[in-house]
Amino acid sequence: MGTYKSVSEAAEFFKGDKFATTNGMVLEDLGEDYSVCSMVLGENHRNALGGVMGGVTFTLADFAFAILSNQIHSPSVAQQVDIIYLSAPKGTKLTAKAKCRKSGRTSTVINVDVVDDTGRDIAQYTAIAHKL
Repeated sequence: MGTYKSVSEAAEFFKGDKFATTNGMVLEDLGEDYSVCSMVLGENHRNALGGVMGGVTFTLADFAFAILSNQIHSPSVAQQVDIIYLSAPKGTKLTAKAKCRKSGRTSTVINVDVVDDTGRDIAQYTAIAHKL
């Protein structure tokens, strides 16, 4: 059984992640080995060239990772993170789907796929969580 009994319990706890939540990121779904977070893109998410800032994509993936890693074991913190940007978003919404690849004694490996609402692959994010 995970740390959180429901999506709403986890969402309430992660309201404390002010950077993510004040930028419109929300938890949509949570299970034992996955989480799904999303956000609607707005003008405040764009860079000077009009594209979505890479930090927006990274933060959404990191938010999904944080929720899942702490669902598996709380508290957990990021130990190593890698992101590959695949495409610029063309849609109006981003979704990050985190999946546990391995949960060991002291660490958890999680992959996050970020897509936009046109079905475009935006980023692949992989992280190792250290279980405190």
